[in-house]
Amino acid sequence: MEYEFYLDKFKKSVDQLDRKLMAEKNLELYVGTYSDSVVLKLYKKQWTNDKVDPINARTRIFFTIWVNESTIKQNKIYYNIHAFKLRELKGFSVASRKFAHKFRIEFKKHLDDWKNVSVKFGPLTLMEGWNTLKVSNLENTIFSLAVNFMKIDSLIDEILKTFKKPNV
Repeated sequence: MEYEFYLDKFKKSVDQLDRKLMAEKNLELYVGTYSDSVVLKLYKKQWTNDKVDPINARTRIFFTIWVNESTIKQNKIYYNIHAFKLRELKGFSVASRKFAHKFRIEFKKHLDDWKNVSVKFGPLTLMEGWNTLKVSNLENTIFSLAVNFMKIDSLIDEILKTFKKPNV
């Protein structure tokens, strides 16, 4: 896999994102390699216990777009939202299955914005889908997926509020 080529495409796509809007939403961004893949991750520090290393934190919620050798052979670019170890999220009393269920109910209102998406997973993967990988349009695909997530990140915040511990 040509890591540098794909890293360049991912970096160019995120350069187009509205940084002011991201700051208003408290969204953080990571572009790099992870587990033999080139990835873009969008997350909020309040969605994890580990403020120092939120990318690798045990407890975290994040949106990812990725390619690797396998996805490239399939001619696909994948995306998903993961929610790891939410029962350990400080300040909240989260039941992962209940959180996933509430998220999926709200997410279904936005299905038209997401291609080839499914919510038929356990509580760790809230949703996952893919788009056709077209190198000539890759930057736009990544940008569009990130913008789509920025339209629904508030769903996670609103659902988390329902699990907030009293007096926290």
